[in-house]
Amino acid sequence: MPSKDPRHQELVDTTIAFLKDHFRHAEGGHDWHHTERVWKLAKHIAEHESGTNMTIVELGALLHDVADAKFHNGDEEVAPRVAREHLSSLGAPDTVIDGVIDIIRNISWKSNLGSDRKPSLELAIVQDVDRLEAIGAVGIARTFCYSGHKGRPMYDPDIPPNLNLTKEEYKKGDSTTINHFYEKLLLVKDKMNTETGKHLAAARHAYMEAFLEQFLAETRGER
Repeated sequence: MPSKDPRHQELVDTTIAFLKDHFRHAEGGHDWHHTERVWKLAKHIAEHESGTNMTIVELGALLHDVADAKFHNGDEEVAPRVAREHLSSLGAPDTVIDGVIDIIRNISWKSNLGSDRKPSLELAIVQDVDRLEAIGAVGIARTFCYSGHKGRPMYDPDIPPNLNLTKEEYKKGDSTTINHFYEKLLLVKDKMNTETGKHLAAARHAYMEAFLEQFLAETRGER
């Protein structure tokens, strides 16, 4: 059974209130609703994993995007700092704070490019859920939402996808929206950690494949 800190609900409730205010003007794909979906599904997956610290899972899910580096000029230290200050102000235990910071620092796709580091169980769960948010119907919507926010081209048949992106190339994000599916999103299914995550990813992956088939057929005037 998952374990919880004695002040679990207080820490979670206070963090939710903090984030609802924090994300008032956030980009649509990285707003409170994204965080809420990650939090709810992380709880669901954690219930199927023995030995989980539920406090770290819930707080890690809630704070995983508190200051995404891509919205802070690539500065990857903002989010850990904001999360640590918030949790310290609540008197959260050091073990909980350290677990949450580990999730924030290592959850992203780019953080794992070229790495074979084995994640903690809590990181594995939240990472799976964040990856699930990147695929399927919601993932497609979020991809186009963020690409529109950045002014990226939707599709250009003369720009092929880069299937061997380095971390630095990924951070630049200067390809097309459709290429992003081939450079990352279609690879997510085989990078899941938990059995529940793998099961959910399979269905969302199939949905993306069907979308891309339809999209490319339409661009060729076939449908």
